[in-house]
Amino acid sequence: MRAIFRDKAILFSETTKWKSVRLGDECTFFSGGTPKSTDSSFYGGAIPFIRSGEIHSDKTELFLTDDGLKYSSAKMVSKGDLIIALYGATSGEVDISKIDGAINQAILCIRPSWINKVYLKYLLEDRKDDILNTYLQGGQGNLSAEIIKNLIFDIPDEGSQLVVVDFLNTMDRRINSSIMLMENLITLRSGLMQQLFI
Repeated sequence: MRAIFRDKAILFSETTKWKSVRLGDECTFFSGGTPKSTDSSFYGGAIPFIRSGEIHSDKTELFLTDDGLKYSSAKMVSKGDLIIALYGATSGEVDISKIDGAINQAILCIRPSWINKVYLKYLLEDRKDDILNTYLQGGQGNLSAEIIKNLIFDIPDEGSQLVVVDFLNTMDRRINSSIMLMENLITLRSGLMQQLFI
Protein backbone atom coordinates (compact mmCIF):
# COMPACT_ATOMS: atom_id res chain seq x y z
CA MET A 1 0.00 0.00 0.00
CA ARG A 2 2.88 2.36 0.74
CA ALA A 3 4.42 1.65 -2.66
CA ILE A 4 1.07 2.30 -4.33
CA PHE A 5 -0.15 5.35 -2.42
CA ARG A 6 3.08 7.06 -1.41
CA ASP A 7 5.63 6.12 -4.05
CA LYS A 8 3.03 5.87 -6.86
CA ALA A 9 4.77 2.70 -7.94
CA ILE A 10 3.93 -0.88 -8.97
CA LEU A 11 0.53 -0.35 -10.60
CA PHE A 12 1.03 3.03 -12.26
CA SER A 13 2.75 3.99 -15.50
CA GLU A 14 4.00 7.13 -17.19
CA THR A 15 0.60 7.48 -18.86
CA THR A 16 -1.32 7.56 -15.56
CA LYS A 17 -3.08 10.89 -15.19
CA TRP A 18 -3.08 12.43 -11.72
CA LYS A 19 -5.23 15.12 -10.17
CA SER A 20 -4.56 16.85 -6.84
CA VAL A 21 -7.91 17.10 -5.06
CA ARG A 22 -9.34 18.39 -1.81
CA LEU A 23 -11.84 15.78 -0.64
CA GLY A 24 -14.40 18.46 0.22
CA ASP A 25 -14.52 19.46 -3.45
CA GLU A 26 -15.05 15.92 -4.76
CA CYS A 27 -17.31 14.26 -2.15
CA THR A 28 -20.45 14.88 -0.13
CA PHE A 29 -20.38 14.26 3.61
CA PHE A 30 -22.78 13.81 6.50
CA SER A 31 -22.73 12.46 10.02
CA GLY A 32 -25.59 11.56 12.31
CA GLY A 33 -26.65 11.93 15.90
CA THR A 34 -27.84 9.99 18.93
CA PRO A 35 -31.49 9.87 20.03
CA LYS A 36 -32.13 10.69 23.68
CA SER A 37 -31.07 7.66 25.68
CA THR A 38 -33.75 8.45 28.27
CA ASP A 39 -36.58 7.93 25.78
CA SER A 40 -37.18 4.20 25.54
CA SER A 41 -39.55 4.70 22.58
CA PHE A 42 -36.52 5.55 20.44
CA TYR A 43 -34.77 2.21 20.95
CA GLY A 44 -35.53 -1.45 20.34
CA GLY A 45 -36.86 -1.12 16.81
CA ALA A 46 -35.65 -2.63 13.55
CA ILE A 47 -33.14 0.02 12.37
CA PRO A 48 -29.49 -0.94 13.05
CA PHE A 49 -27.70 1.87 14.90
CA ILE A 50 -24.06 1.82 13.80
CA ARG A 51 -21.58 3.20 16.32
CA SER A 52 -17.92 3.94 15.66
CA GLY A 53 -16.71 0.64 17.10
CA GLU A 54 -18.99 -1.24 14.69
CA ILE A 55 -18.00 0.18 11.30
CA HIS A 56 -16.26 -3.07 10.32
CA SER A 57 -19.19 -5.24 11.44
CA ASP A 58 -22.31 -6.53 9.71
CA LYS A 59 -24.34 -6.28 12.93
CA THR A 60 -25.03 -3.78 15.71
CA GLU A 61 -25.86 -4.00 19.38
CA LEU A 62 -28.41 -1.18 19.34
CA PHE A 63 -31.47 -0.69 17.15
CA LEU A 64 -33.61 2.40 16.66
CA THR A 65 -37.34 2.70 16.16
CA ASP A 66 -38.81 4.82 13.37
CA ASP A 67 -39.41 7.57 15.94
CA GLY A 68 -35.82 7.30 17.14
CA LEU A 69 -34.66 8.08 13.63
CA LYS A 70 -37.35 10.67 12.92
CA TYR A 71 -36.95 12.71 16.11
CA SER A 72 -33.17 12.79 16.26
CA SER A 73 -30.28 13.83 14.05
CA ALA A 74 -29.34 10.21 13.34
CA LYS A 75 -28.92 9.70 9.59
CA MET A 76 -29.25 6.62 7.40
CA VAL A 77 -26.36 5.14 5.42
CA SER A 78 -26.73 2.45 2.79
CA LYS A 79 -24.85 -0.79 2.46
CA GLY A 80 -21.83 0.09 0.32
CA ASP A 81 -21.37 3.64 1.69
CA LEU A 82 -17.88 4.70 2.77
CA ILE A 83 -17.80 5.50 6.50
CA ILE A 84 -15.05 6.72 8.82
CA ALA A 85 -14.93 6.85 12.62
CA LEU A 86 -14.25 10.31 14.03
CA TYR A 87 -14.14 9.79 17.80
CA GLY A 88 -12.44 7.74 20.46
CA ALA A 89 -10.29 4.65 20.17
CA THR A 90 -11.45 3.94 16.62
CA SER A 91 -10.69 7.43 15.23
CA GLY A 92 -9.57 7.15 11.63
CA GLU A 93 -10.90 3.62 11.11
CA VAL A 94 -12.56 3.41 7.71
CA ASP A 95 -14.65 0.82 5.88
CA ILE A 96 -17.44 0.21 3.43
CA SER A 97 -20.72 -0.18 5.35
CA LYS A 98 -21.89 -3.78 5.34
CA ILE A 99 -25.48 -2.89 6.29
CA ASP A 100 -28.19 -0.28 5.87
CA GLY A 101 -28.36 1.55 9.17
CA ALA A 102 -28.37 4.82 11.11
CA ILE A 103 -25.16 6.55 12.19
CA ASN A 104 -24.41 8.81 15.10
CA GLN A 105 -22.19 11.88 15.33
CA ALA A 106 -19.06 9.74 15.75
CA ILE A 107 -19.27 8.47 12.16
CA LEU A 108 -18.87 10.41 8.93
CA CYS A 109 -20.32 9.12 5.66
CA ILE A 110 -18.31 10.02 2.55
CA ARG A 111 -19.91 9.82 -0.90
CA PRO A 112 -17.38 10.57 -3.67
CA SER A 113 -18.48 11.96 -7.01
CA TRP A 114 -15.91 10.34 -9.33
CA ILE A 115 -13.32 8.89 -6.94
CA ASN A 116 -13.79 5.13 -6.50
CA LYS A 117 -15.02 4.70 -2.92
CA VAL A 118 -13.03 1.48 -2.39
CA TYR A 119 -9.89 3.20 -3.70
CA LEU A 120 -10.56 6.05 -1.25
CA LYS A 121 -11.05 3.54 1.58
CA TYR A 122 -7.65 1.98 0.92
CA LEU A 123 -6.05 5.42 0.60
CA LEU A 124 -7.51 6.60 3.93
CA GLU A 125 -6.41 3.32 5.54
CA ASP A 126 -2.87 3.92 4.36
CA ARG A 127 -2.88 7.54 5.59
CA LYS A 128 -4.63 6.87 8.92
CA ASP A 129 -1.52 7.22 11.10
CA ASP A 130 -0.45 10.40 9.31
CA ILE A 131 -3.90 11.92 9.79
CA LEU A 132 -4.05 11.02 13.49
CA ASN A 133 -0.50 12.23 14.15
CA THR A 134 -1.24 15.52 12.41
CA TYR A 135 -4.64 16.32 13.91
CA LEU A 136 -4.83 14.45 17.24
CA GLN A 137 -2.12 15.81 19.47
CA GLY A 138 -0.80 13.10 21.79
CA GLY A 139 -3.70 10.88 20.83
CA GLN A 140 -6.16 13.34 22.37
CA GLY A 141 -9.17 14.90 20.68
CA ASN A 142 -11.34 13.88 17.78
CA LEU A 143 -11.37 14.08 14.03
CA SER A 144 -14.05 16.19 12.38
CA ALA A 145 -15.82 16.49 9.05
CA GLU A 146 -13.81 19.67 8.35
CA ILE A 147 -10.51 17.86 8.85
CA ILE A 148 -11.53 15.09 6.43
CA LYS A 149 -12.90 17.58 3.89
CA ASN A 150 -9.62 19.51 3.87
CA LEU A 151 -7.43 16.48 3.18
CA ILE A 152 -5.60 16.82 -0.14
CA PHE A 153 -4.57 13.76 -2.14
CA ASP A 154 -3.19 13.02 -5.59
CA ILE A 155 -5.81 10.79 -7.23
CA PRO A 156 -5.11 8.83 -10.45
CA ASP A 157 -7.51 8.45 -13.35
CA GLU A 158 -10.53 6.18 -12.89
CA GLY A 159 -9.03 3.27 -14.83
CA SER A 160 -5.93 3.26 -12.63
CA GLN A 161 -8.12 3.40 -9.51
CA LEU A 162 -9.88 0.22 -10.65
CA VAL A 163 -6.54 -1.55 -11.16
CA VAL A 164 -5.53 -0.67 -7.58
CA VAL A 165 -8.89 -1.76 -6.16
CA ASP A 166 -8.78 -5.12 -7.98
CA PHE A 167 -5.21 -5.75 -6.81
CA LEU A 168 -5.82 -4.85 -3.15
CA ASN A 169 -9.16 -6.71 -3.05
CA THR A 170 -7.36 -9.82 -4.31
CA MET A 171 -4.71 -9.40 -1.60
CA ASP A 172 -7.42 -8.98 1.07
CA ARG A 173 -9.19 -12.15 -0.10
CA ARG A 174 -5.93 -14.10 0.10
CA ILE A 175 -5.20 -12.72 3.58
CA ASN A 176 -8.70 -13.59 4.81
CA SER A 177 -8.44 -17.07 3.30
CA SER A 178 -5.12 -17.62 5.07
CA ILE A 179 -6.57 -16.39 8.37
CA MET A 180 -9.52 -18.79 8.04
CA LEU A 181 -7.16 -21.68 7.24
CA MET A 182 -5.00 -20.83 10.25
CA GLU A 183 -8.05 -20.67 12.54
CA ASN A 184 -9.25 -24.06 11.25
CA LEU A 185 -5.82 -25.59 11.84
CA ILE A 186 -5.72 -24.18 15.37
CA THR A 187 -9.15 -25.70 16.08
CA LEU A 188 -8.02 -29.04 14.59
CA ARG A 189 -4.83 -28.99 16.67
CA SER A 190 -6.80 -28.25 19.83
CA GLY A 191 -9.15 -31.18 19.12
CA LEU A 192 -6.24 -33.54 18.47
CA MET A 193 -4.48 -32.45 21.67
CA GLN A 194 -7.62 -33.23 23.69
CA GLN A 195 -7.85 -36.70 22.16
CA LEU A 196 -4.18 -37.38 22.85
CA PHE A 197 -4.24 -36.46 26.53
CA ILE A 198 -7.68 -37.66 27.65
